[in-house]
Amino acid sequence: MQYPCQRVQIDVKVVPRRCIAGPQRKLYRYTAIDGYSRYRVPGAYEKQSAFSSADFPSKVARQFARKGIAVECIQTDNGFAFTNRFSGSQRDLETLFEATVRQLGIRLIRPYTPRHNGKVECSHREAQKRFYGTHRFNSLFDFGGQEASHQRLSNSRPMRPLLWAAPERSFLPSLSNLSDKPAIASQHENLKNSMKI
Repeated sequence: MQYPCQRVQIDVKVVPRRCIAGPQRKLYRYTAIDGYSRYRVPGAYEKQSAFSSADFPSKVARQFARKGIAVECIQTDNGFAFTNRFSGSQRDLETLFEATVRQLGIRLIRPYTPRHNGKVECSHREAQKRFYGTHRFNSLFDFGGQEASHQRLSNSRPMRPLLWAAPERSFLPSLSNLSDKPAIASQHENLKNSMKI
């Protein structure tokens, strides 16, 4: 990736039962992560449904739009929440997720396996260690609030792939102009090369 939102990976995870106060309740965490900046956008839902899957890309696009950046491409793991591509009878039927992404003017790239969605899968593993292992949720509202706090913390944590910068620091005001993206990518490459030993 050469600039923010060039490609955003999206996936969904079932919240572990031990974290949920009600024995009959299920919660789902949709996660989007920008491939360039590693900036995460989570979404809390009670169902993994066509509606949830279609609602989440709109939320992601709005979140990045507030930073002055448009999402160019979304990548998923081909799960049934996102595509009918591997369904025997509905293979050619567009899902609500695919229709929403198309209406938002975002390209959709679909890899064949979860390992191609490495950044968002890594984000799930980090959430398992740092979030689910230490939190308990009483409701969807409670889960959403705790998740928002965790998002702010994780997006402000320095990361090695970003040369020890925080994901939220990757967004510069000048990135809203598409013509600036190649220049910023070049500056970033020069910085990375100058730091190599």
